[in-house]
Amino acid sequence: MARLTMREAISQALWEEMERDPKVFIMGEEVGVWGGTYAVTRGFYDHFGPERVRDTPISEAAIVGAAIGAALVGLRPVAEIMTINFAFVAMDHIVNQAAKLHYMFGGQMVLPLVIRTVGGGGRQLGATHSQTPDAVFAHFPGLKVVAPGTPADAKGLLKAAIRCDDPVLFIEHATLYQLRGEVPEGDYTVPIGRSKVQREGRDVTIVTYSKMLDISLKAAEELAREDIEVEVVDLRTLRPLDMEPVLESVKKTNRAVVVEEGWKSYGVGAEVAARIYEEAFDYLDAPVKRVAQVEVPLPYNRTLEQLALPQVKDVVQAVKEVL
Repeated sequence: MARLTMREAISQALWEEMERDPKVFIMGEEVGVWGGTYAVTRGFYDHFGPERVRDTPISEAAIVGAAIGAALVGLRPVAEIMTINFAFVAMDHIVNQAAKLHYMFGGQMVLPLVIRTVGGGGRQLGATHSQTPDAVFAHFPGLKVVAPGTPADAKGLLKAAIRCDDPVLFIEHATLYQLRGEVPEGDYTVPIGRSKVQREGRDVTIVTYSKMLDISLKAAEELAREDIEVEVVDLRTLRPLDMEPVLESVKKTNRAVVVEEGWKSYGVGAEVAARIYEEAFDYLDAPVKRVAQVEVPLPYNRTLEQLALPQVKDVVQAVKEVL
């Protein structure tokens, strides 16, 4: 095991996959000479050269469109969109082309495409650059959506995504790049579409993912000091959504809190809560509680931004309410 930051784990995954498979290449804004907006691809341009580390114009539609074409003819592009907020500019390419070509043409072609992007708030980037629209993309069949919350999962899931023959939207949280964690050394992958129990407990199940995993684990530690033992289930992948560990946990604890950074209305939490009600209703001793961002465009002011985002105290309060 090595103790790496999320940034280092993602960078390692990209480097190792590019060394392993010459068909893998990177393209996006500032990924080459500059080394990436979040320094994930620093040093890649000098090592792999301009053919495999391609700086692009500032056009998300061009980036995703070109990546789709490259994937269709046998390459394995990793296209970077600087922030998920800019993915809206390429929405038609992502959900109407990438997500549907394999199905609409009867499986005649595969589309081994990874779109790396950064989501989430907390860095004072304003309302248009701080959104968490993960549920929007997870709505579309044909597109796999991955959002890791630990360095080990980030590395393993990104390697799995690059090797996958389906299009994968890989969402990295803007405030997690400095998060450190134990990462296995050597080649390994984490299967896409598998949730994981990140902390075992007996009293309440918290279902979460990405940045909110860190928040939920901190809340669980705080609650443990009051002899409340929380089980934390990390979704890791939003599509396909693996509910089995969630349902097994709820059947054990009989209570559930769903924690997400996005807005509550029509969100990931709504989907998870609905499935718990549909498939484990008789096991519940209390209504499912949801914790989410306040339903306003995220403020720029630091204090207001933090008030709008879910915090540890909000998760603690929700757990106590279902108890």
